[in-house]
Amino acid sequence: MTEGQTVSLIYSLLLLVLVGSALISRTLPIGQTLKMAMGWVGIFALLFLLVSFRPEMKMIWSRVTGELGIDSGPQIVGAPMNLRKNSDGHFWVDASVNGQSVRFMVDSGATFTALSAASAQRANVARDDFSMKMMINTANGTIAADRGTVADMRVGSLQMSDHAVVIADAFGDTNVLGMNFLSELQGWRVEGDTMILTPHDPAS
Repeated sequence: MTEGQTVSLIYSLLLLVLVGSALISRTLPIGQTLKMAMGWVGIFALLFLLVSFRPEMKMIWSRVTGELGIDSGPQIVGAPMNLRKNSDGHFWVDASVNGQSVRFMVDSGATFTALSAASAQRANVARDDFSMKMMINTANGTIAADRGTVADMRVGSLQMSDHAVVIADAFGDTNVLGMNFLSELQGWRVEGDTMILTPHDPAS
């Protein structure tokens, strides 16, 4: 547990103690007191989950609104762009992360965009101490990754703000553009050796 998570837990416990004290001071029947206490515990647990897993919640909400045809506010704007497959069989793209050049491999099998520790530090992407670590399965086994947010993400002609990423030393020198970026596009597809990325608001 990080220092930020410890502080958050302490504040939560203090709030629970205050609530418990208030309930006891009202001399309510034990049954009603327990019901109210359990209600407050449930509220704090829900708030903790919402804060800790907000990137996942955002991605689920985006998918649901997309399926229902509801405009939840496009995150990626710009002009359609094409990527050519590299000789290694992957699609690579040079992007700008908070103004710093970072090379990404596009991977539709990755749930989240992943930054190496060195790339995150160079682009001034801070690790979120108030979110739980994410366990990620890689070719080298399961690793624990921190969460972070890229304020300004530019991939060729595409641009988005507040892009959720995961950060870990174990990523080495590899950076991955994952599904939480691709799912914010109007659409993407692969035709032969070309990947076509289409934003919600194509520029003329």
